[in-house]
Amino acid sequence: MKHLIILLLSVLSVKQIQAQHAIAILNKVDANINSKTSIIKSDMIIYGRRNSRTITSIGYAEGNSKSFSEYLAPEREKGTKMLKLENNLWIYSPSTDRTIQLSGHMLKQSVMGSDLSYEDMMENRKLTEMYNAKVVGEEIIDGRKTWVLQLNAKVDDASYDSRKVWVDTERYVPLREELYAKSGQLLKKTELKDVKKIDGRWYPTKINYKDMLKDGKGTDFVVLEIKFNAEIPLYIFSKASLKK
Repeated sequence: MKHLIILLLSVLSVKQIQAQHAIAILNKVDANINSKTSIIKSDMIIYGRRNSRTITSIGYAEGNSKSFSEYLAPEREKGTKMLKLENNLWIYSPSTDRTIQLSGHMLKQSVMGSDLSYEDMMENRKLTEMYNAKVVGEEIIDGRKTWVLQLNAKVDDASYDSRKVWVDTERYVPLREELYAKSGQLLKKTELKDVKKIDGRWYPTKINYKDMLKDGKGTDFVVLEIKFNAEIPLYIFSKASLKK
C-alpha cells in the first residue's frame, strides 16, 4: 500500500511539473505574440480552386478586447471595416452603407471565403486564460527543435475544445498548431513561418490557415508592416469610426 501511495504521488508530481512547464512556455509565447497595442498592415491570400485573390488590410488592436480593421484593396472590398469590442463584432459595408452586428452562430462563417472564421479573428485572449496545458513531447520542425503541447479548454466559450501546439524551444513562437472539436475531429491546421525579430520579440510574419473540412491550399496571412505598443487614437475603437 505504501509503495502504491508513493507511486501515485510521483505520478502526480510529474503531471504537476509538466503542467507548470507548459504554463511557463505559454506565458513566454503570449509575451512574444501579445502586446499592449499593435498596428498591422497585412495581406490575406485566399487560394481558390482556379486562382487566388489578395486582400490588403490594416488592423489596430488594444489588449485582448478591442480591435478595428479596414480593407485597403482590392477596390471591390476597399472600405469594408470591422470593429470588435469585447464579445461584439460589427461590420460596415461601403457598397450598402450599412453596419451589421454578427453574433452567435454567424461568427463561425468564413471571412471573405477564406479558411478563417470571424470567430478565429476575434479570438485573441491569452492561451493560459482559456486552456490547461501539458508538454507531451519534442519534435523537429523545419530544422527547429520544438516542444509539443497539448491544450484542453478550461472555459466554456473557447472556439476549440482542444489544441496541439508545436513551440520553438529557443524563440518561444508556435510553428504549427492543430485545432480540434469536442468530438476529437481535426478542424483546422496552422503553419507559422518567416519568424523575425521585431522590436525585441520573435514574431511569425507568414501564417497558413487550413480548414480541414474544405479542399484547397488554405489561406495565407502575410505581415507587411507591424508596430507594437504604438499610440492609437481612442476614436478608432468606436462605432463612429466604421463610417468615417
